[in-house]
Amino acid sequence: MAAQPYGPSTTTVQPNWYSTLSWRTSSFSAGAGECVEVAAAAPFVLARDSHDRSGPVLEFTSAQWRHLVDRIKAGETGLA
Repeated sequence: MAAQPYGPSTTTVQPNWYSTLSWRTSSFSAGAGECVEVAAAAPFVLARDSHDRSGPVLEFTSAQWRHLVDRIKAGETGLA
């Protein structure tokens, strides 16, 4: 999946657009520090490293996100 500059416009991204989103951290992490933050930015679900908030952001469709979460919960990824 190629990174695309999504936001207010697909051709122009406002500076710090990602910082305007409401990011949340999984309660499952319990403050252990090894977690990702997730934000909804229709039509995408965005994920980033909570320790590198200015780093890369992964963009998933809602179907891709559901599939990933289902695989993690089923123990198919080695991430749970």
